[in-house]
Amino acid sequence: MRVFKYLMGLWTAIAVYSFFTLLCGPRGLSAYNQLLAERDRQWDNMKTLGALNEDLESTKNSLLYDQDTLSVYARQLGYAHENERFIRIVGLGGVKNPHSAAGQVYFASNPDFISDKLIKITALCAGLVVFAVFFIVEIVRKKIF
Repeated sequence: MRVFKYLMGLWTAIAVYSFFTLLCGPRGLSAYNQLLAERDRQWDNMKTLGALNEDLESTKNSLLYDQDTLSVYARQLGYAHENERFIRIVGLGGVKNPHSAAGQVYFASNPDFISDKLIKITALCAGLVVFAVFFIVEIVRKKIF
């Protein structure tokens, strides 16, 4: 029975280390859930970029194969045919820019977790506290009897 009391400190340290590693460690559930959320954000970004790519691809094809679309874009940029004349009115604002954005740079964030070293120190302290409690209880019992 005496050895069992002292082994409780070791078992407590192992249990605390296992618990914190499972929940808050570098490969624990918290870090895993953060990585899943990051993956979902990446997928959403890829879908947005895919839609933007399709839009730009259709604009490119329109400019390559449709003369009317090419003429409209050229007029928006200020170009005209040889025999055309047009008047520019200053002060009414510029022509809206036909160029669309090419997307955003997206930086992935690293998951937050408790370092393994801190978990080990916490587990060691918890084991030592349990060991000290059993040791003090045994000393107090011997002095009383």
